[in-house]
Amino acid sequence: MSFAPEYLDPDRAPTREQLNQRRGLVLVEFGTAWCGYCQAAASAVKSLLARYPAVEHVKVEDGPGRALGRSFRVKLWPNFVFMRDGAVVHQLARPSRTELDEIFNREFVGAPPAGT
Repeated sequence: MSFAPEYLDPDRAPTREQLNQRRGLVLVEFGTAWCGYCQAAASAVKSLLARYPAVEHVKVEDGPGRALGRSFRVKLWPNFVFMRDGAVVHQLARPSRTELDEIFNREFVGAPPAGT
């Protein structure tokens, strides 16, 4: 899979049940296009996903009262939910580049980097 450049409208996003049924490695990202923190994290996420093409990237626009974000207890953006075979293995809110690299590499170690 590759980096999702735009946020899915909540009406087009998968449901929590659909995410829980997905097999493999999934990075669910919550945020908004106007969020400065989200914009700043985009290049790190893009480069990590380029190294791990087996990871599916689901990027969902979040906001007050949005069911999917609330099901993951999202309060700060960007919020990254790392899932393996439908189970949450880690969740990060507003991480630094270093934190994102460390958790991405640790949780998605089963996905071989591109070019290996």
